[in-house]
Amino acid sequence: MTSDFIDANRANWDERATLHAARDGSGYGVQRYVDDAEALSDVVRFDAPLLGDIAGKRTVHLQCHIGTDTLSLARLGARVTGLDFSENAVTEARRLADEAGADVEFVQSDVRKAAEVLPHGAFDLVYTGIGALCWLPSIDEWAGVVADLLTPGGTLHIREGHPVLWSMNETLPGLTLAFPYFEQPVPLEWDDDSTYVEVSAPLTSTRTYEWNRGLGEIVTALLSHGLRIDALIEHDSVPWEALPGRMTLRADGEYALSEQPSVMPLSYTIRATKVR
Repeated sequence: MTSDFIDANRANWDERATLHAARDGSGYGVQRYVDDAEALSDVVRFDAPLLGDIAGKRTVHLQCHIGTDTLSLARLGARVTGLDFSENAVTEARRLADEAGADVEFVQSDVRKAAEVLPHGAFDLVYTGIGALCWLPSIDEWAGVVADLLTPGGTLHIREGHPVLWSMNETLPGLTLAFPYFEQPVPLEWDDDSTYVEVSAPLTSTRTYEWNRGLGEIVTALLSHGLRIDALIEHDSVPWEALPGRMTLRADGEYALSEQPSVMPLSYTIRATKVR
C-alpha cells in the first residue's frame, strides 16, 4: 500500500517539477540562476551561516527537486550530487545545471534506496532542504539511509518545517492543532490542484500523501543510527506562506507570523555528525 502512496506523490511531483522550472518568471524563477552566476536560493542563503565552509566537501542533496538548492550548494564550493525520485525533476535539474555551467551530478532514485545507488560512506555532507521529510513514511528508515551515505565524521544538515506547523489546520480560525504530531502508519491524504508557488497551470495529479513525526522521533532516529546531535535550532519562520493570510514576508524571503511571531516554532535546523 505504501508504494501506492509514493507513486501518487511521484506523479504529483513530476507535474510540479515541470511547472516550477518554467522560464517565464513563474514557479521558482529559475532563469535568475542562469543569468546571475552568483545567485543563491533563499533556502541555502538562510542555511549558509549554520552550514559553514563547505568548499570541497563531497555532498549529496537528498530530495533535491529541480536543483536550485543543489546548484546553490555547488556555488558555495561543494562537490554536489542531487537525488530525487521524480524523473521530471531530475531532467529539469540537469537542464538548469547545464544552462548555468555548473558541474553537478543528478541521480533519479527513491530516497529510501539512495544508499543502493550512491557510494556507501562516501559523503562528507548530507543535505536535506525544507519540505522533504513529510513525504517519507518512516523517519527511522530515512535516518538509516543518511548514516549509510555519510563517511565517519561526516555531517547531516537538515532544515525542515516544524512538526508543530505540520500539525496545524490552516483552514480553521486561530492557530489550531488538528493533525497528528507523531508518526502514523497511515498518511494524511490531500487533494489539491495548486502548489506553493505561482505556476501557469493547475495540477492534474492532485492526490498526495504525507506523514508527520515529532521532533523527538527525528532526533531519536538519528541517534539510533550512530549520529551525534551537534545543534538543534528552532526558527520562527519558513520560506513559504505556510499559513495564508496570517504571515508576513520578511526581507530575507522568510515568512513569519504577523501577530505574535514568538508564539510557536515554524521550522528547525539539525546538524548531526556520524560517529560510528
